[in-house]
Amino acid sequence: MFKELDPILHSQLRLSIMSLLMSVESGEFSWLLEKTDSTRGNLSVQISKLKDAGFIKVKKSFRNNYPLTTCRITKKGIDAFEKYVEAISSYLKH
Repeated sequence: MFKELDPILHSQLRLSIMSLLMSVESGEFSWLLEKTDSTRGNLSVQISKLKDAGFIKVKKSFRNNYPLTTCRITKKGIDAFEKYVEAISSYLKH
């Protein structure tokens, strides 16, 4: 029997965001935008979905009078990501 995949993480862009944030303490919006090759609007929507799920925390501030959005993964997000990776790995073994 195949394990259920988390629908929040089963999106290419959200999975990309989570994968990137797993390897850093935090990531700025502009960095995530560059790494995911997404549009600003789509990235913003997907970040909001991850935030609403409790998988990431979003901090809004300013740097040199410019808005700065920084994201970091939460404990819940790490657990969900690891569970997702484990579930998808089980698909590859069959």
